[in-house]
Amino acid sequence: MKHDANPPQDNNLDLEARLNDSYATGVNGVAHSEHPQELRLWLRMLTCTQLIEKRIRTELRVQFDTTLPRFDLLSQLERSPDGLKMNKLSRRMMVTSGNITGITDQLVTEGLVERISVDGDRRAFRVRLTAKGRALFAEMAHQHEMWIVEAFATLKDTDIATLYKLLGNVKQHALSTPTEHFLKDTP
Repeated sequence: MKHDANPPQDNNLDLEARLNDSYATGVNGVAHSEHPQELRLWLRMLTCTQLIEKRIRTELRVQFDTTLPRFDLLSQLERSPDGLKMNKLSRRMMVTSGNITGITDQLVTEGLVERISVDGDRRAFRVRLTAKGRALFAEMAHQHEMWIVEAFATLKDTDIATLYKLLGNVKQHALSTPTEHFLKDTP
């Protein structure tokens, strides 16, 4: 079966599409955009992230009948064999404790995680993976890694290393630039 090299795009996920109408013919018939290259790069990164995430969400649902938030919670617990308190899970996942509670309740019912009392604090408890949860997560994590590797299959190892380094520079700049710097031009 022949695969289309350019499958149809989901325009809801293609953030770059909004810039396509702004191309005009420039000097010597070369197309250019009125938008800065940085904006186009930002939208390209967002589009790639959303397309890859959509594929991962779909694969998790189809292969494991689970969701990305459930996978993320299991991932956090896998990194902490003694378990984590709910508030720490919430901070690590950057979601509300209510979201964590709902997901945890489901995973407890399925026997994938357990709640453990915290000594000295009757109101608090830790959540940790059960043996069943650890085994299932290991299988999911292996598949997840394969999906990510596949997402970058068109890049050479040197391209991946370069992209990683360049995005690291962007990350460091964003972390070191005070928010006030971005707000000074805001009306």
